[in-house]
Amino acid sequence: MWLSDTQKIGVGLTAFGVFFMTLGVFMLFDVGLLAIGNLLFISGITAIIGPRSTLVFFSRREKLKGTICFVGGIVFVLLKWPIFGFLLEIFGFLNLFGDFFPVIFGFLKRLPIIGPILCHPAISRVLPRESRTRV
Repeated sequence: MWLSDTQKIGVGLTAFGVFFMTLGVFMLFDVGLLAIGNLLFISGITAIIGPRSTLVFFSRREKLKGTICFVGGIVFVLLKWPIFGFLLEIFGFLNLFGDFFPVIFGFLKRLPIIGPILCHPAISRVLPRESRTRV
């Protein structure tokens, strides 16, 4: 799969966004790190799929509850309620991107080191049903 330069930058921005959000949680819900992580994550998603596709994705009827929770969580983080905001963001994130998890796990199972770990019976029981088969 070939990525354009803008999409490569978007992947980097998204990765840095996840890194800063994780660092913000490890630093006991530091508001600044969580806010930077949110900004980078949304900028990265926009760079990967484009502004119009981002608006269409976030405004779809079946994703509206997830969008409201995700954006509401960002607002609560910015209003210095980081724990409640982060929990609301996680709920929104799972509603928005939950459909992609089987695809992600299917891809991860094909990787050399991670694949055998994910195929272990104890771990494969908790994975989504669509990603349980080994390819």
